[in-house]
Amino acid sequence: METFFFVFSLCFSITVLGLADNRLHDKIAILEKLRKFDIYEGDDMDPFERPSWTSEHSGKVLVNVDGFGAVGNGISDDSQAFVSAWNQACSTPKAVFLVPEGRRYLVNATTFKGPCKKKLIVQIDGTIVAPDDPKKWDPNFPRIWLGFDNLTGVRFQGSGVIDGSGSKWWEASCKKNKSNPCREAPTALTIHSSSAVRVRGLTIQNSQQMHFVISHSDSVRVSNVLISAPGDSPNTDGIHITESTNVVLQNCKIGTGDDCVSIVNASSNIKMKTIYCGPGHGISIGSLGKNNSTGIVTNVVLDGAFITNTANGVRIKTWQGGSGYVRAVRFENVKMENAANPIVIDQFYCDSPNICPNQTSAVQISEIIYLNISGTTTSKEAMKFACSDTFPCTNIILNNIDLERNDGTVETYCNSATGYGFGVVHPAADCLTSNDKDFCSDEAKIMQLAESRGENVIHAEL
Repeated sequence: METFFFVFSLCFSITVLGLADNRLHDKIAILEKLRKFDIYEGDDMDPFERPSWTSEHSGKVLVNVDGFGAVGNGISDDSQAFVSAWNQACSTPKAVFLVPEGRRYLVNATTFKGPCKKKLIVQIDGTIVAPDDPKKWDPNFPRIWLGFDNLTGVRFQGSGVIDGSGSKWWEASCKKNKSNPCREAPTALTIHSSSAVRVRGLTIQNSQQMHFVISHSDSVRVSNVLISAPGDSPNTDGIHITESTNVVLQNCKIGTGDDCVSIVNASSNIKMKTIYCGPGHGISIGSLGKNNSTGIVTNVVLDGAFITNTANGVRIKTWQGGSGYVRAVRFENVKMENAANPIVIDQFYCDSPNICPNQTSAVQISEIIYLNISGTTTSKEAMKFACSDTFPCTNIILNNIDLERNDGTVETYCNSATGYGFGVVHPAADCLTSNDKDFCSDEAKIMQLAESRGENVIHAEL
């Protein structure tokens, strides 16, 4: 009998060790996956050569809005001139839709529709301004100011400005004045149901609500875009990505009263590179799951950001009661300066005047890695992982985290979050451990096993 129990115990121990070893291999496989996956940045994003309407050999066909009756004094309504010029440019191969510099064009809510002929350029060098009175806004366009729909291979470029004239909209917001009814407001620039679109060099400012929405689109590249609004302007997200794939944002400077970048449902393969954010609410995935909806976001990379004087740093936010998942996200090479809540996962998000009821279902969050994030915060909780008891956050990985508070200590908060950290992790994230505490959060074992497999796990020293 003793022999039986010895053999049984030995077999059990070998099985447990084997399972542990396999699970540790799985941890490293997830780590390597999150470190290595990337999103294709596309072709050269340099603008086309500036069109010359005096050269017979330019190959471009200039369509100037002034030639269709636009006045450009900021007072006269130039909407019809823009529509007429668009119709001409859209139907002409190699056309340049030109908004010339040195003028201000008042344009009402308009949707510019495709499909268009090949190699269309939208050259915005002047300023386009929106009507400033919400009471006179066209009710047929409650969420659109300048909309572009069903385009392929179009380039937006120039040194011009798109100005939403949003101050009266902000004053009427229920977030500014609780006695006001909550109502929809327009987005300054929307690209919808389009592909292979490039946007470069524009300034978008003072939008009524969101500044730039990329919706139901694929292969969109945005570079060197400046977005600005006051830090107290409500719901003025910088770039909002929804139901879109293969989107790259690069070298953008964004400061608004809401998220610098927000990524919501049915979006995947999103890359942000060299993003300057602040003021605002940080760089966010979400919100997702509102009104018991499904939210799915996968394959997101933020590589290089400077986040300053914001209400959050890098954040994932979901409502209770939702479903779906956020998976395969990498935040790396981020510098914070006086950012509240630098690292946040919040599955209890509630942006509502009413108390949100407790619900058991939730958008599942897993495979999130934070690499090389440092700087200063105004919050005691430098890292917060507030996750659902019924759908915990899993495989949260921290490496080379160094966050400080100028006037006190910092800490990490966890609820139903599992994962591990290695290398420098400050503040310590001891609460972020998996169920197998003996090995899954053990940096030495992760390193040793990775080396035995010939894999290159990132080390703390850079």
